[in-house]
Amino acid sequence: MSDTLVDIKKVVKEFHTGKVAVQALRGVDLVVKTGDFMAIVGPSGSGKTTLLNIIGALDIPTGGSVNLFDRNLSELSRKDRADLRLHQLGFVFQAYNLVPVLTARENVEFVLELQGEGNGRETTALATLESLGLADLADRRPTEMSGGQQQRVAVARAVASKPKLVLADEPTANLDSENAETLLKMMRDLRDTHDMTFVFSTHDPLVVSYASRVVTLRDGVVVSDEQRNGDEIGED
Repeated sequence: MSDTLVDIKKVVKEFHTGKVAVQALRGVDLVVKTGDFMAIVGPSGSGKTTLLNIIGALDIPTGGSVNLFDRNLSELSRKDRADLRLHQLGFVFQAYNLVPVLTARENVEFVLELQGEGNGRETTALATLESLGLADLADRRPTEMSGGQQQRVAVARAVASKPKLVLADEPTANLDSENAETLLKMMRDLRDTHDMTFVFSTHDPLVVSYASRVVTLRDGVVVSDEQRNGDEIGED
């Protein structure tokens, strides 16, 4: 079986504001392989979040092709794309997207329940929260947490089921450097022990320092794709 998880060819994405068309992506080619710990970087407006959304089947391109887990997204129904996201992808959104009426534990459990996990949901949720230093927040709702705590709960929800691919939009944006480093080490351990693959959209030099691969976007185009030596990772 191929170790290629995502294969993007000549992807274009246009957004329309009235009669004005804005090209967010202008012919992007990108391959994501199993075990990548990839940082997508570039200035604001370069297309990072748009590319992340297309990789995750949250959006469809205006042109070009996207193959995710050997499936052509353009040939899948909306339901098929939703099933793919639910069972094989984990997402960490900039806005957290936690369910406000649920506790931290229940937010993590909710996704596990949707995936069909049985009686072990609570145990899995609590173990994941503990691994992120959030055991004492298990019964708190999002309104009772800081932004940084909500961010880490969002990460716990994304990784609890050990998905093949985790996509994270600015995952350290609301964390201090100590918690950000703890989070990155935990995700790197998941990569190493559970064959999980991570793709980050980020402005954070700390995330870049941990990345095994750094893809730079500018004006909707990939301008560099740097594979980094494993010995360098986390040492910048």
